[in-house]
Amino acid sequence: MNTSEQAAAATVRATVERVIAAGVKPGSMAGASDEQIEDWAARQGVTVIPAAVREVMRMIGIKRLGWFRGSAFGVKVIEDSDKRRAIALLSRLENTMTDSAGMLVLAEHQGYQYYVIDGADLGLPDPPVWFIDEDEIAEKISPSVTDWFDSIAPDVEQDRARLRLDRTLGSWISPGWAEYIDIDDLE
Repeated sequence: MNTSEQAAAATVRATVERVIAAGVKPGSMAGASDEQIEDWAARQGVTVIPAAVREVMRMIGIKRLGWFRGSAFGVKVIEDSDKRRAIALLSRLENTMTDSAGMLVLAEHQGYQYYVIDGADLGLPDPPVWFIDEDEIAEKISPSVTDWFDSIAPDVEQDRARLRLDRTLGSWISPGWAEYIDIDDLE
């Protein structure tokens, strides 16, 4: 691994460590093996996996409670069919990607929104992330995977504050998204 790849991987790990330090329950995240990651990419017809993407999958590629709420994500969830649907959406939009056929789909939301890496950028250690939406949007939304990953990290303190407010208002039912944080001290 070269210096750029090491830096990208370290930045991903730092984001995960920050989230854990904020109060994530042990066991709420599980990473994928390199073999699982390579199989996931291969199902999408991709052979080159950027270091930052690989590290994200190593950290939360199997279990990611708190991340990607309501969206599909992970090596066991994102399939070649997601890529086909993203490409089909792009065919209706003004597509400024260089190699959309070679893209790598990172996450999917209800079949009409996708977070992807342009196939032309897969050789970069920390490539830009694109957002594709059926409402005629296909744009680069983040300069790097590490910036994107940090921006979508669960805000544990905000979630705990919301749960405290719910308890103050008399609700003792925890929403499903709260599974990843310890709520015992909220009572």
